[in-house]
Parts: sequence; C-alpha cells; structure tokens
Amino acid sequence: MLQKLEYILRRLLTSILVLFGVSIITFLLARVVPSDPAELYLGPKARADEIARVREQLGLNKPLSVQYYIYMRDLLHGDLGISIGTKRPVLDEIKDRAPATMELLFTGMLLAAVIGIPLGVLSARWQGKPLDVAVRSFSIVGVSMPAFYLGLLVQIIFFSRFHLLPLTGRVSSSLRFTNPITTITNFFLIDTLLTHNWLAFKDVLLHILLPALTLAAYPIGLIARMTRAAMLEVLEQDYIRTARAYGIKDIIITYYYALKNAISPTLTVIGLTIALSLTGAFFVEAIFNWPGLGQFTVRSLQNIDYPAIMGITLFGAAAYVVINLIVDILQAWIDPRISLK
Repeated sequence: MLQKLEYILRRLLTSILVLFGVSIITFLLARVVPSDPAELYLGPKARADEIARVREQLGLNKPLSVQYYIYMRDLLHGDLGISIGTKRPVLDEIKDRAPATMELLFTGMLLAAVIGIPLGVLSARWQGKPLDVAVRSFSIVGVSMPAFYLGLLVQIIFFSRFHLLPLTGRVSSSLRFTNPITTITNFFLIDTLLTHNWLAFKDVLLHILLPALTLAAYPIGLIARMTRAAMLEVLEQDYIRTARAYGIKDIIITYYYALKNAISPTLTVIGLTIALSLTGAFFVEAIFNWPGLGQFTVRSLQNIDYPAIMGITLFGAAAYVVINLIVDILQAWIDPRISLK
C-alpha cells in the first residue's frame, strides 16, 4: 500500500512539472503571434487611448516574465483570465462547455473499448480465418478514415436515408417544454438517469450515438489491432497449452487467462487514444453542432484569444496527465508483474 502511495505521489509531482512546462510553452507561443489582443478586445473602431487603457488593464504593457508571473499567480487562485472574445471568465466558459465534450468523449471511448476489445480477441482466436481478415480490414478502415468524412457519411446514412437518428445537437429543442432536464452534473445521460427522466434519456442517447460512433471509429481500429497482437503472443505461452491439455473450456482460457494477461498493452492504447480523442472531439463537435469546447476553441484561435487558448490547452494537458495516471494505476492493479518503482 505504501509503495502504491509513493508511486502515485511521484507521478503527481511529474504531472505538475509537465503542466508547468506546457504553461510556459503555450504562454510564449500565444504572445509571439503578430496581433494586438487589446484591439481585438475593443473591436476595429477602438481609439488609441482606449487601446492603451485596455493594454494596461490586461497587463500587456508589462514584460513577458512579469505577465507570466501574474498569470500563474492568478491560476493558483483559480483564475484563468477573461476571454477576449466572450468577455467572460475563461474558467466559466470551460465549466459550461467541458461536460458536453467529456460526455461525448467518454461515451465514444466506452463504445471503442466495448467493440474493439472483443473484436481483437475474436480476431486472435480465429487467426487467418475470414473473421480475422474482416476484423483487420475493419480496423484499417476505422484508423484510416478521417473523422469529418465519417461524420458526414453517417449523417447521410442514418438521418437523410433511413431517418433513424437525429442530425445535430445534444437534445431536441422541444424537450425543454415537454421533459426539461434537471441539471445536476451537466452530463445529460447521468442527469436524466438520476432524475428518472426516461424520455429525455432516450432523446439524449439518440443524439449522442452518431457523434460518439464517429469519434470511436479510430480508437476501435487501434484497440482491436493492439488486442489482437497481444492475444496472439499470450496464446502461444506454455501455460495456455497446459490449460488446454487439462481440458479447460476454450472460452475460459481465452477470456480469463489469456485476455487478463494481454490487456495491459490495450489499456495503454486506450489511455493514449482518450487523450488523442479529446482534440479529435473538436472536429466531431463542429460536424454535429455539439455545444462543447470545440466551437469555443475554434473561435478563440480565430480571435487570438490567448487567455482562452491558455485555459483550453491547460485543461487538455491536465486531462491527458490524469488519464495516463489512471491507466498506469489500472495496469499495476490488473497485472502484478508491473513494478511501481
């Protein structure tokens, strides 16, 4: 127990150093862009004296080292600055939009794990057979197809052609009048379950399916291929042959003995793809008009909104670090052969 606690504390310290480095790089890159945030803040018809006043108000007239010190001081107090584009605190903007993005991300990754791992196991179990060829072909297509193209394709198939699923948005506009959602966590799937609002739960689920499947396409292919490769290696081990010689059922050997020892590399891939899919979700949000961080990020980049860019970057870096920490702990818990040193 003490060893695990030391490992977690060591990883947390490393994560803080990583976030510190990210903040320096992002801060410097946001400042070297040839633009004046004060002019963007006031608009194209601002007077010179107004621009000077706003530059002083935002601290833009101070040296970069002083600006960074002020930013980090405010950050430690939970202040990410004021968005130049929306004139609202960046932290409030992230709080309002992050739940929608994270709900889409976790739903997509849940689908990726639930679909990708069984496909990889089946592909390894039936190596060289038509099922194996089909799974590998499906994985290549999923990894190769761009998210924006796949998103448009599923919209044409499931909305325009068969009218099975909604086109865009997070919920139906009529739902606010018939079955309004009581927000508790701002994760609509969870909120509708907690409040037993089953009609709203169905509507939210139908709306999230297409963007989640689009987001999950790449991770499904990656997870399936990694699971297959790890399973093929484990299935050749001596203890698997011994288990078969003892007459243990093949399904128990495959899903209990082999998969348990082959899942560690797959967990690593899942952790990496979750972090990668966080940025990929922005493209999916644009296609499906999903009210998450994606649209806010695009507008912030267009407006050179450096407080918002800094906040979003740090949020993404923190999510990446936390996800990888959780994956490392899960790996050590599942596979005792992994050292925590």
